[in-house]
Amino acid sequence: MAAPASPSFDDPETLKALLAEERAENERLRQIILAMQRHRFGRRAESLPEDQLLLGLEEAEQVEAAGFADEENEPAKQEARRAKRRTNRGALPAHLPRVEHVVDVDSLIYPCCSGDLHRIGEDVSERLDVVPVQFRVLVIRRPRYACRACGDAVVQAPAPARLIEGGLPTDALVAQVLVSKYADHLPLYRQAQIFARQGVSLDRSTLADWVGRAAFLLRPVHGLLETLKRSGKLFADETTAPVLDPGRGRTKTGQLWAYARDDRPWGGTDPPGVAYVYAPDRTAGRPIAHLSGFAGVLQVDGYAAYETLAKGGAVRLAHCWSHVRRQFYDLTAASPIATEALSRIAALYRIEAEIRGRPAEERRAARQERSRPVVEALEPWLREKLDLLSRKSNLAEAIRYALSRWAGLSLFLDDGRVEIDSNTVERAIRPLALNRKNALFAGSDGGGEHWAVIASLVETCKLVGVEPQAYLADVITRIVEGHPQRHLDDLLPWAYQPTPALKAVA
Repeated sequence: MAAPASPSFDDPETLKALLAEERAENERLRQIILAMQRHRFGRRAESLPEDQLLLGLEEAEQVEAAGFADEENEPAKQEARRAKRRTNRGALPAHLPRVEHVVDVDSLIYPCCSGDLHRIGEDVSERLDVVPVQFRVLVIRRPRYACRACGDAVVQAPAPARLIEGGLPTDALVAQVLVSKYADHLPLYRQAQIFARQGVSLDRSTLADWVGRAAFLLRPVHGLLETLKRSGKLFADETTAPVLDPGRGRTKTGQLWAYARDDRPWGGTDPPGVAYVYAPDRTAGRPIAHLSGFAGVLQVDGYAAYETLAKGGAVRLAHCWSHVRRQFYDLTAASPIATEALSRIAALYRIEAEIRGRPAEERRAARQERSRPVVEALEPWLREKLDLLSRKSNLAEAIRYALSRWAGLSLFLDDGRVEIDSNTVERAIRPLALNRKNALFAGSDGGGEHWAVIASLVETCKLVGVEPQAYLADVITRIVEGHPQRHLDDLLPWAYQPTPALKAVA
């Protein structure tokens, strides 16, 4: 067979085609370089993360405070600042214990006329104090009694039930370890160091034993979070969970799947919650098994496994505009088309900000009137721009990402319960990422399952405004003492009374 003829470089049309192809390839490589530079040197998110902004403000406030300290000799300025602090401070929480300290005059005899002073009032001020963390030992004494008449008869109260038979920790201490690990992201070896500073020597493996036993005890409560599947709308996402693989001497990549419910943006009455499920892989069969029996709207990112779940017809997928926006955001430095796309998507988010918290039907009506024209104009505009781009370019890939999910991206227009994005579950994923960063990996698949159990309860507590440590201590105590299995619903986080103002700091 004859070899194909090489292109003729004397043909102007051939040269034009080659030049166009090379330019497209150069543009694609340039976009890759810009994206890598942004990833390496730029900020990762479309907006400055609040915690990063607060770090900068902390430094500025420290400098300001140092400047105020230099003004001690200016009483007028000091009094103005003092009045401003009184105006802005607010009251300290009523549930905190008060320890009163009376600062009184030295004598009730007035020095001018030697008359008796009588009380006409008082000034009361409150300051926030702290007692450093201090461990204590609960000594349990169980007297034994004998009957002189019966001889050998001995009576004694039964020993209180414990999570760990014969073990040292109280339920409150175990709850503290759980919350420190899964809410405050303190690995167990760091907690052991904190204990050591108080003179309490506890090995990391001892703490791990406590965590494992507590996770096993709490599994039935975690299982009840499957009631989330009864909702008509859920969010779903997944994140990696590195797990030690002893047979190969390295870590393997497990997955923590997150399924969340939060109907507060449209006034739904079901309490918010999130259930994490550990799995050793990311295959499409995992969400199918986890969501068996679920029917309704599932809000997701672009992962293809969810498409398999929706083939039966019982599940409708609502795709995430935040993921679409992210695709274009990475290209704004090199493309006016990407900038224009971001501007059009931003218009949708402005509308959403105005209608958040309104009833579902009112949200649907506002979207039909204001958001639908934006969405309907955006689709043909994207198709038009796609025809002008090289199919290999990153911008073309971003446009195809959006167009291939257009039905799911448009679903929010016709259902006021549906959110414009899946940021609700992404926020629920963030604590897992923080814990993964600090702890590096779980020790086994069983450790990944423990992670899912406890993190589910901790994060659901935070969503419903319940203090996690008090909740876990109470649940552990009630289960250890024999709480009836048929009443396990009473142990779910939303069955507890919310803690005032907890949502502001959760």
